[in-house]
Amino acid sequence: MSAGSGKIPRSPRFFPPAAIHSTFGRMSPTLVTRTYLEMRSPSELRPATLPEPAPRIERVEQCSIDFFRFLYQQVGQAYQWTDRLRWSDEMVRTHLATPGVSLWVMSWDGEPAGYFELREHEDRSVEIAYFGLLPGAIGRGWGKFLLTQAAHAAWQLGPIRVWLHTCTLDHPAALPNYLKRGFRPTREEVYEISGEAGN
Repeated sequence: MSAGSGKIPRSPRFFPPAAIHSTFGRMSPTLVTRTYLEMRSPSELRPATLPEPAPRIERVEQCSIDFFRFLYQQVGQAYQWTDRLRWSDEMVRTHLATPGVSLWVMSWDGEPAGYFELREHEDRSVEIAYFGLLPGAIGRGWGKFLLTQAAHAAWQLGPIRVWLHTCTLDHPAALPNYLKRGFRPTREEVYEISGEAGN
């Protein structure tokens, strides 16, 4: 789903240093609530108002390893996204080549502002597996626009449902945004995290 045309920026200035793997430290155990949400029909989507002017959203057909890591780190650094920071180049390359996995980037004024990753599953569902804004794009009302486009892109794949999950480590606006766009909670689980967290 695109709000414009042109190529996704590839300039090296958008990339973090080659060694982006952070030093990990110990942290106290924390209870986290994870909430699963879904839509069962495209008609359940409540689209956000289109921003004027609107950021550009495009699928990245051939994402570089550095750009993949950059998006993951920049969006997830405040929310304890750490697992993919340990992925080797080969693991990233294999993931990006997986059938049913697609990466979409929102950009503004030539720079990345957010992204989402879609994943098709064997049960004919599509998961919005990763979703978020870069720090500089938060607070502009673009999250609801990006989520609308993510849901549109997911439904275009012809699934029987579109789903995602969020947790209490995410931005406080995440769950309200999902609910306002028409996602309905299906279940919750509480788990404990301890040991490692990204600095």
